[in-house]
Amino acid sequence: MAIRNASALWQGTLLEGTGIVRTGQGGYEGNYSFRSRFQEGEGTNPEELIGAAHAGCFSMALAKALTDAGFPPTSVETAAAVHLEPVDGAQTVTRIDLTTTGEVPGIDEAEFVKLAEATKTGCPISRLLAPGTEITLTANLI
Repeated sequence: MAIRNASALWQGTLLEGTGIVRTGQGGYEGNYSFRSRFQEGEGTNPEELIGAAHAGCFSMALAKALTDAGFPPTSVETAAAVHLEPVDGAQTVTRIDLTTTGEVPGIDEAEFVKLAEATKTGCPISRLLAPGTEITLTANLI
């Protein structure tokens, strides 16, 4: 069983404070603040990190599904748009729109879309988020 770690340090009040998020293996460290989360300030935010995790997980899972189906991909690129909005007075991630593009020799568009749709519900991060978060998918073959 894999256990992955991350940490965050927040200093100060919600509006004036700042923080740093880090992954456990040292692969990423980023600053965040109220402005970077709820406005357009510099830095990252938890929603972007969830989007990066989801896009990374989905791309790897789709590469596996394609390979297992006999179509090893040259590349799979996925973007995730994470929607944060108030629900019952609390900020909530309500939807994630995945857009994936695959360069996959020998596959047709219909098969690519079918495998991408199956991956949308099967990748671990989708499974984590799906009970309360709508996940949409646009899949494009190049």
